[in-house]
Amino acid sequence: MKRFLMLFVIGFLFCIGAGAQQLTRIAVVDLSRVYIAFMRDSRAVRDFEERSAKVQAEIDRMTAEINTVKINQANALAQGNTEQALRYEADAIRRTDILKEYYKTKTAELESIKNSLTQSGTFLDQVYDEIRYVAESEGYSIVLNLKENTGILWYNQTVDLTDKLIKSLMDKAR
Repeated sequence: MKRFLMLFVIGFLFCIGAGAQQLTRIAVVDLSRVYIAFMRDSRAVRDFEERSAKVQAEIDRMTAEINTVKINQANALAQGNTEQALRYEADAIRRTDILKEYYKTKTAELESIKNSLTQSGTFLDQVYDEIRYVAESEGYSIVLNLKENTGILWYNQTVDLTDKLIKSLMDKAR
């Protein structure tokens, strides 16, 4: 009877210990790759790229106008019309100053938009929420940023959640 009771107690303790022990699973994510992939296809980035293209088109248009004025100036000089050439020169200088100011203003504006896109709290919250969701659904307890953690010397591709995270973000963005 003592032997049976002793085996029962040992078995019970073993079951409690085995049940309480939880395997910690660790995953890695390459956040820089997530940002690049997700941001490239996001509506905000497409809007930014469209805005950048419009600014560049306007700069190209203004530059072409300045070149036309300079050609007209050269033609006026070739015909000996110095008065007309001086007017063209003044017009070219004025247009160049406008272009410089436009370029400076629009470059600063685009840079500000670009910074807000990459550091957007909403975007970061969305990425971290999705990391949490993917990790929990895959059974991981810890997720490390692959590029910022110098302690990772080796990892198996099976613990890399980067592609799953990108796919999940893309699915939710559509």
